[in-house]
Amino acid sequence: MTIRIYSTLSRALENLTPLTPGQVRMYVCGMTVYDLCHLGHARSMVAFDVVQRWLKHSGYQVTYVRNVTDIDDKIIRRATDNGETIRSLTDRMIQALHQDADALGIERPTLEPRATDFVPHMLKLIGQLEDKGLAYRAPSGDVNYAVRKFGGYGKLSGKSLDELHAGERVAVLDGKDDPLDFVLWKSAKPEEPQEVKWDSPFGPGRPGWHIECSAMACELLGQSFDIHGGGADLQFPHHENEIAQSEGASGQTMASIWMHNGFINVDNVKMSKSLDNFFTIRDVLKLYAPEVVRFFVVRSHYRSALNFSDAHLDDARSSLKRLYTALHAVPPSDVAIDWSNAYALRFKAAMDEDFGTPEAVAVLFELAAEINRTQSSQLSGLLKALGGVLGLLQSLPQDFLQAGSAVDETEIQAMIEARAQAKAAKNFAEADRIRKALSDMGVVLKDSAHGTQWERA
Repeated sequence: MTIRIYSTLSRALENLTPLTPGQVRMYVCGMTVYDLCHLGHARSMVAFDVVQRWLKHSGYQVTYVRNVTDIDDKIIRRATDNGETIRSLTDRMIQALHQDADALGIERPTLEPRATDFVPHMLKLIGQLEDKGLAYRAPSGDVNYAVRKFGGYGKLSGKSLDELHAGERVAVLDGKDDPLDFVLWKSAKPEEPQEVKWDSPFGPGRPGWHIECSAMACELLGQSFDIHGGGADLQFPHHENEIAQSEGASGQTMASIWMHNGFINVDNVKMSKSLDNFFTIRDVLKLYAPEVVRFFVVRSHYRSALNFSDAHLDDARSSLKRLYTALHAVPPSDVAIDWSNAYALRFKAAMDEDFGTPEAVAVLFELAAEINRTQSSQLSGLLKALGGVLGLLQSLPQDFLQAGSAVDETEIQAMIEARAQAKAAKNFAEADRIRKALSDMGVVLKDSAHGTQWERA
């Protein structure tokens, strides 16, 4: 069966037809590394990790590029506030990103370019846009993209220029010919650190955000490639602007298929740092095993909104235990996946239809029920193997089940400290939530003037 993928650009399911037979080239927008990754980032990383895993299992050679934005206004502000260099901050945050991703079983991308290593490629691309009349120099020293001179602008967001213009505020005196125009090159400001200033034909400065991804994708994957992905919040303006830049310069289609993963919501509101309603990956991992968090993400379709709550994570943990219990009761044989098997066929059909992980996970539970009924080690082996396609069920069953029933003292103490911090910040709802989570794990707290003691119930 052909793999079909929902493309945001066409708003329809499309057959995956790689530009080079047998090879898939995929670019996914990565993190801006000024802070720790939150669960919204985990959603995107896990979603596209599953995509590249399935493409490989389907026989494709995959070149997966996920960039790192290591120059940005937020990065400059955070480094200045911290009294450290840009490089020190970004190196530290990239290391933390890798630690979080590794914990969640996310395979490293084929290439992980840093934006600052591709400034010459960005300058070349800006020069091409200027030569074609799509970029202009502002009196401020900035170089802007002339949106109305690119005929296809708005095709990804599905909005006309007039509709987009109606949503813009009145243009300020920033040197733009049109409020929709966006910056390609930012002129250097006296107060900015020297390490974020590059020499260029346009004067000293630094690249805009959008040009970074266009340059990296084009340099590493070519002017046209198969899949471009990222979070739904990037569809406009970031990805729309990437198309304008890349296709404006080359005259070729940038990506055949555009994929966007849904948000993680808290109380039905998108989780984000700007709204201050986010939970970092490592904070959540203090309370839940990494595989539980991965399972929580994988069992929902990548395009759907995913509501975060302790109740949902608790349910994910209980559900994952059911699968591990079947593997524990009937030790799995070491088997290769027989794709003619009825369970494997349903799993494959689900994954081939826009990476349908909810249906694929349902097949895993059907297998677990059959294992419990038949005590078949072959089916147990198939369950483990199919789980492995999704990055699940590869731990020793007894280890996972014991970890779920006996929390170690280090984890308990970390949760107690997190509760104390919440109380100090007068976040009593969070303190009560942690106390309940500990109680659910069989840990009883005793507060006193001398601190908090604990004992197992």
